[in-house]
Amino acid sequence: MTDDPSEGKSNARIPVTDRIFILRDDLSEDFIRASGPGGQNVNKVSTAVQLRFNLAGNTTLPQDVKARAARLAGSRLTLSGEIILQADRHRTRERNRDDALQRLLELLRKATEKPKPRKATKPTLGSKRRRLDSKKQRGQIKKLRGRGGRHDD
Repeated sequence: MTDDPSEGKSNARIPVTDRIFILRDDLSEDFIRASGPGGQNVNKVSTAVQLRFNLAGNTTLPQDVKARAARLAGSRLTLSGEIILQADRHRTRERNRDDALQRLLELLRKATEKPKPRKATKPTLGSKRRRLDSKKQRGQIKKLRGRGGRHDD
């Protein structure tokens, strides 16, 4: 990375791909207490990070990337258009901060990939025949059920 996001630069660029970047101003961090095992350290020190990325207010990402990122974020996207990631895997703030940022960048990189368009194909004649044959066979099985097994052909 060219700019370290932990530096105090207010307008630092954080590269997502070769051409796309996000601004440090679009990110905000809150430190909270981590859950899970860890003894006194977990109870006393706020090492977990909650990273918020303002997707709705971002001006550097193309609109189609924003739409795909919103879909990929799922329940992590708030109604106000923020993506919230929580990182508490590590014991230190710095490692959790880096972990959250890397996860956000990975999500945004996935959002830059355009989905492959689906090409419509027609079913083959053989597959149509197999489908109709199985429907006829299934109908015969159902016809033989109940009422003493009528045989109407």
